[in-house]
Amino acid sequence: MRGVDLLVLPERVVVLRGAAGGIVALCDGERDVADIVAELTRRHPDAPVAEEVPPFLARLRAEGWLR
Repeated sequence: MRGVDLLVLPERVVVLRGAAGGIVALCDGERDVADIVAELTRRHPDAPVAEEVPPFLARLRAEGWLR
């Protein structure tokens, strides 16, 4: 696949659609959720970042895709 963000896991590949790839790219082990929300709010001031990003990241954690 070209031009698609992927999350490569053991025995699984997840296609990240929309803004998901940009959000996951900020998960660098240095930033916490508040830092990620702040950065995305800066980049996209009119987007509902504070409402949507924390539950998205919590879901990825619940799936075991992020630590």
